[in-house]
Amino acid sequence: MSDSDGQSNNDETLLEFPCRFPIKAMGRAGTRVEAVVVDIVRRHAPGFHAEAITTRASSGGKWLAVTIIIDATSKRQLDAIYRELTAHELVVYAL
Repeated sequence: MSDSDGQSNNDETLLEFPCRFPIKAMGRAGTRVEAVVVDIVRRHAPGFHAEAITTRASSGGKWLAVTIIIDATSKRQLDAIYRELTAHELVVYAL
């Protein structure tokens, strides 16, 4: 399968697209990190539903992990999501 640039969607990955894929990001609790993560992921994967979002605070309450399960369509899409997440000042890391 090729994307709009004629490149295979499976370049450099073992994933087969489309597939369900969890995006996880973490930031400090008490910030807008959840809203930021949702906004970024929604820009690149607009079809996910609110039920696909889960949050979990760290045991000490200092950090908040946000996980969103999307229907990933390509490696390019996933790379764009991770680039934008890791560039945002409120996101400490993304998995």
